[in-house]
Amino acid sequence: MAEIDARLESEMTPDRKLRLGRIQFRSWRRGFREADMVLGPFSDQVAPTLTDAELDVFERLIEEEDQWLYGWIIERDLTPPEFETPVMAKVRAFMRAHVAAEVSKGIG
Repeated sequence: MAEIDARLESEMTPDRKLRLGRIQFRSWRRGFREADMVLGPFSDQVAPTLTDAELDVFERLIEEEDQWLYGWIIERDLTPPEFETPVMAKVRAFMRAHVAAEVSKGIG
């Protein structure tokens, strides 16, 4: 993973680094702890691997209200078609893996 991170970092333009920094800030500081705990780690670990088009979709997602967004992620609420995207599928898959990892450590 460190090799991938180093490669991604070295290939990243200053504009992309700035964009990812804004995304990470917004993902970690939402004001809704449950959303923070999914979107923060996702923005750290997965967002750097997303294409620019996927980042566009992710940015639109994180502009939504927390209670709606979190409900869509955990599939408690019906996700509007415009947000039922491959990026949402990646967020959900990450959430499931991340939660499972935390539970196995005894944290969740």
